[in-house]
Amino acid sequence: MAAPDVTALLRSWAAGDAAALDQLVPLVYRELHKIARTCMAAERAGHSLQPTALVHEAYLRLAGVERVDWQNRAHFFAMSAKMMRRVLVDVARSKSYLKRGGGAAREPLEHALNVTDERPPDLVALDTALEALARIDERKSRVVELRFFGGFSVEETAAALDVSQETVHRDWRLAKSWLRRELRGRATDES
Repeated sequence: MAAPDVTALLRSWAAGDAAALDQLVPLVYRELHKIARTCMAAERAGHSLQPTALVHEAYLRLAGVERVDWQNRAHFFAMSAKMMRRVLVDVARSKSYLKRGGGAAREPLEHALNVTDERPPDLVALDTALEALARIDERKSRVVELRFFGGFSVEETAAALDVSQETVHRDWRLAKSWLRRELRGRATDES
């Protein structure tokens, strides 16, 4: 289906047409699954969520949004990537809560040992840093969100944000540098 058809369905859905949503889901599912796989690629092996579950969880959150004025399909996929990021951050926060004893039953140490050399990315710290970046420069934060979490190419990101590819390259480079510095500072503060 061509991009204008997806955009038309998005607008119909936003206007309250539930049938439009039923028609839309099969058209966008494959791309949503691709975004979810990209999001999950940075996660540790054995994560409790799989890409399909991440798509479904993000869909439930999107379907629950009261009113969205969908601009186009790129806007929809950008919002979907953001919802997937929110789901992963919420899961990471709940695991952090549980890791610190959040009401969990005690288990003997020999049963609980699960040693790994892999260190998963700290999504909570990354999310906090991205929110701080958004307060300084919303567009750079959106570039990171689309490229890192959404798996968007430079061209797709430029189209979604309605900026040039050169702007995306520049924002991506500066945002990565800023985030590295911010995350390094947080790691130092915590130790």
